[in-house]
Amino acid sequence: MSVGRRVIRNPRVESVESGLCYDMLSSTSRQIVLSSRAALLTRSRLSVSKVAARPAHGVCSSLHTEDTSWHGRSMGSRGAPVRGRGPTLHAHQSNSPRNFCTGPVGHNCWKCEQPLDTAPAFFCVSCKVVQPPEEGVSYFKIMACDHTFTLDTHQLQKRYLQLQRSLHPDNFSQNSVREQEYSENQSALVNKAYTTLLKPLSRGLYMLELEGVRIEEGTDAGADAAFLMELMEVNEAVDEARTPEEADTIGRDTRGKLADLTERIDAALRTGELQTARALLAQMKYHANIEEKVKEKLREFM
Repeated sequence: MSVGRRVIRNPRVESVESGLCYDMLSSTSRQIVLSSRAALLTRSRLSVSKVAARPAHGVCSSLHTEDTSWHGRSMGSRGAPVRGRGPTLHAHQSNSPRNFCTGPVGHNCWKCEQPLDTAPAFFCVSCKVVQPPEEGVSYFKIMACDHTFTLDTHQLQKRYLQLQRSLHPDNFSQNSVREQEYSENQSALVNKAYTTLLKPLSRGLYMLELEGVRIEEGTDAGADAAFLMELMEVNEAVDEARTPEEADTIGRDTRGKLADLTERIDAALRTGELQTARALLAQMKYHANIEEKVKEKLREFM
């Protein structure tokens, strides 16, 4: 028997071995073993609690619920919702420019290293140098407009012109190569945000995409047969139109249907009915295609 050595046993021993050894102990020894195990279990739980309580820096957190939930009116989460489960907290790094991060900014200017107090930061307030585009900022935040389906398009256009005047690459033709690159990237991002949010269809699809809901291209499986038959008849009527008046009549009717769909989609998004909004946006895609076809037909008469 060795003297002065302590044998530390893993508390997770085999059940059979544990049961045999426990039966051989005296009552006093049993109390000591039980106390030791309770202490180990308490320390283990405390360690897990401390790790879970630590804030994650530099990651974006998103709350995924069932695909029929709307998270109020906030749409910062990404990834497909999981049906039949309760809310699940996911932590992932922001790799997509459409992902909306809610964490602190904490960026500094790449040139003077002064902190940037706004997000997104297009220019440094200290040295006035253009900054690189920030990952994880939504198009709504870039364009400084409300995160809603029925946004103010006049405000959107005003913001677009303001940003393009200040970020256009021609303004930086005499600056460093790095500034020219950043201005080109910023200008391209502003263009993408503007074109996406300008029209109701692309805006609605983007809002659903932020929630992990997509409409696949070329899929008519969920479309109603009567609805598809009606669309075929309207398309044939556009092709057979012989006067501008006939084409314009179809165009007015289509615009009326698009206006009605816009109201219904907005109502569905506000009440959190994501799948309803998805189905209505699929219908809007068809009617938007007819509207474009009518415009082409009218150009033929000119």
